[in-house]
Amino acid sequence: MHIDFTTLTAYQRYKLMASLIVPRPIALVCTQNADGVVNAAPFSMFNMLGEDPPILMISINKLQDDLLKDTAANLLSNGQFVVHIADEPMAEQMHRCGENVPSTLSELQLVGLTAAPSVAVKPPRIAEAPVAFECQLSETLETSSRHIFIGTVLCLHAREDLIDLERYRVRLQNYFPVGRFGASYYVRTRDRFSMDADSTPASNPIDEID
Repeated sequence: MHIDFTTLTAYQRYKLMASLIVPRPIALVCTQNADGVVNAAPFSMFNMLGEDPPILMISINKLQDDLLKDTAANLLSNGQFVVHIADEPMAEQMHRCGENVPSTLSELQLVGLTAAPSVAVKPPRIAEAPVAFECQLSETLETSSRHIFIGTVLCLHAREDLIDLERYRVRLQNYFPVGRFGASYYVRTRDRFSMDADSTPASNPIDEID
């Protein structure tokens, strides 16, 4: 079939793109407002953009009447944020952070996640998350419907069993993030395979390949 995007509404384009460009990693983002309230919200229009400098991108939609989500408002105000990758044990809490909550309340308290001090930015990180990237906003792009935030990674926190610091290898057998798979569906990342013909799971674990 052929679908001319110029004939579709924005919502129709969104439904097709968001359900076809999958799976997408999910950024659970912590920001902080001027009153010190910590906001946590998940975004699947997110990804790594480069390593030199180390930058990542989060795209946040505008609300009706050009109102802003709390994450966008906080980023435009102070430019500091922490991006977490949610794994299976905290997937439900991550999803609940997307509920509509007044800006005077913190999603972390409502869903039972623990705030831990960051090193380089004011917003805290989430202690239960396997990975947290402390970021400083470096560039903002704006479209009619979205703010696109590009942040520079200042610091990485990772669970103790995830990284071999001698070789800078991630122990992928200990890492089970979840991804977005269109609509309200998510995917696990346990079904893994290698394209190396000489590799077998028993003899050559995926994270130990040289």
